[in-house]
Amino acid sequence: MSAIDEGIVREYFEQNGFLVRQARKYQVSARRKVAEEEIDLIVLNPSWQREARKPDFFLFSNELPYVHKAIVSVKGWHTGVFTPNMLKSSPEIFSFLQQSVLKEASRLFPTDAAETDPDTGGVTKILVLPSLPTAEPFRSQSVDLLKASGVDAIISFRAMLLDLLDKIEINQNYSKSDTLQVMRILKNY
Repeated sequence: MSAIDEGIVREYFEQNGFLVRQARKYQVSARRKVAEEEIDLIVLNPSWQREARKPDFFLFSNELPYVHKAIVSVKGWHTGVFTPNMLKSSPEIFSFLQQSVLKEASRLFPTDAAETDPDTGGVTKILVLPSLPTAEPFRSQSVDLLKASGVDAIISFRAMLLDLLDKIEINQNYSKSDTLQVMRILKNY
């Protein structure tokens, strides 16, 4: 995952009130990733309400208040659409859903006896991707494959970017965030 993809996702969650932790600061390339290296971002919503319902599968900013704590996998493959064939032939998309990774994720969050799922400790598994097919039945098949694999929710880069652009003010200086500053400049011109 490139730094810009992660920066966009980080800014999106932070702009929506989440605390965001980057699981690692290095890129694994010469060996197979270990469990904790499969998680790109860890997010926690400090304003989450215990009585809140579960979020919808398609996450937009209006669904984020229903997410309490989550692990996020970012797949910034911007030239591809996550078709059923691609999902079936690319098992690395689902590597963040392995039991060892989920066990590591539950260790990263404080435990709560009231959580409903003892295996994951109530951690939502979010996949960030460029897009799904727009035509049926391919869209439904992709969604079914994602759900069957254990993905709880997805966010598209398009939805994140549109939300961020909507929140950015062109007369503000976002000097503490290169991502937001570049988006402000683009929005201005």
